[in-house]
Amino acid sequence: MNRRLFLQIPGAAFAQSWKGAPTMSAGFAEADITPEIGMEQPGGYGKVFHKTLHDACKARACVFDDGSKRVALVGLDALIVPRHLVLAVRKEIESRCGIPGAHVMIGASHSHSSGPLGMIQPGEFDTAPEWVRKLAYEQSSMADPKYLKMVHSGIVNAVCKANDARSPLMLGVGSGVEDKAAFNRRFRMKNGRTFTHPGQGNTDILKPAGPIDPEVGVIGAWNAEGKLAGVVVNYACHATTSPGGISANWIYQLERVIRGVFGEHVVVVFLQGASGDITQVDNKNPHVQPDGEEYAWIVGGRVGAEAVRVLLSMHRGKLAPVNAMVKMLRIPRRKPSPERLKQAMELARKDPAGVDRTDWTFAKETVMLDHLIRVEPVVDVEVQAVQVGPAVFVSNPAEYFVDFGLDIKAKSHFPFTYPVELANGCVGYVPTEEALSESGGGYETRLTAYSNLEVTAGRQIANTGIELANRLLPGPIPAYPLAQPSRGPWTYGNVPAEPE
Repeated sequence: MNRRLFLQIPGAAFAQSWKGAPTMSAGFAEADITPEIGMEQPGGYGKVFHKTLHDACKARACVFDDGSKRVALVGLDALIVPRHLVLAVRKEIESRCGIPGAHVMIGASHSHSSGPLGMIQPGEFDTAPEWVRKLAYEQSSMADPKYLKMVHSGIVNAVCKANDARSPLMLGVGSGVEDKAAFNRRFRMKNGRTFTHPGQGNTDILKPAGPIDPEVGVIGAWNAEGKLAGVVVNYACHATTSPGGISANWIYQLERVIRGVFGEHVVVVFLQGASGDITQVDNKNPHVQPDGEEYAWIVGGRVGAEAVRVLLSMHRGKLAPVNAMVKMLRIPRRKPSPERLKQAMELARKDPAGVDRTDWTFAKETVMLDHLIRVEPVVDVEVQAVQVGPAVFVSNPAEYFVDFGLDIKAKSHFPFTYPVELANGCVGYVPTEEALSESGGGYETRLTAYSNLEVTAGRQIANTGIELANRLLPGPIPAYPLAQPSRGPWTYGNVPAEPE
């Protein structure tokens, strides 16, 4: 009979480290949110439907309790998480298990192979003219009311189950580096502009338009037997590997690697970093690119392996205090020019089969944006900071350019600062001001119903995240006790050399 041996800290050694060590209550849980075959596959500007199943999608949750306050972190295998869903879920969580809504962070992994939570929401265009409603509901990617209810229940049940599962655990935090799994997809070109995915072998490429964020942030939690109970992982890379069919994307392979080392019981809560311009595609690679399955293994496997390395060397103890702060911003949408809108309305009324599909798609998006501006010209944008001891998770509801995430890390006074994008809502791409200038470009900068906040939105969000993080006081980093003062060298370590 084949038996799998999973790693746990040796009993005697861990019992000694556990004895008298500071612990904290925490719980981990997950819920299945796998969509049905035939439901929409989100991630584009048109309709695509799921035909096969590769692996399950999940809502993964953890609750940390320092004895005074509780916070919850939720990682969703989802493209986005709509704001209305976040508000409804938080209300029920607070009612059922008493965790304040403002202490719950819900982040989507941005899996392009997940279920229909986006893009257009049910009822969002009910007051638009009939032809615009058809563009939204019949020609665009749309959330499924049935699936929204399923995910609502999944999130609430996962958080409440994690809350009920709280027990004394030893916690640790640390960071590693993975710099070969993710790449900036935007490039400076010889024509003075910036292209997204300019294509392999394009001789007009000068250099990448931005950096990556190679940090792999990790929180681990161990029980009294030395078994890893759960882990939180933060890394910045689009979940666009899409191995085929319904899937958690590369996060599935991340989970498999960690569970392969520590056990199938481990709950892996993944929170996406600032990766609006970061994907697995290396545009400067001269070789044939891997397929989706291999890409998923490359990213998930490498990030998972680095998380394991961090966990193995992590000092364990108490990660206190826990706390959370939230600030709401009101950010206006960018408006298309009257001329652009007129052209878009003329083109969007045409049969898309008879015109350039890309031009028609962006015309459709411009028309839908015009309706959204009429209904909601200014958008609510939540920024949240959730503290777990010496670590702080700083949210934004965007596909957020990596430069902003790196800036938040640089200006936070926390030793571990982890930006979390597409959290607590979705406002689409939020590029840098430079990306929206004449030297910029790429589809992330195009005005659409999905992505349209004013040019300074990214900086406003970053400054608010930094402000919130720096209003919190970091807790101590767990460390093993200091060694006893030296009593001299080892008796067999201080002998002289014997050359003869």
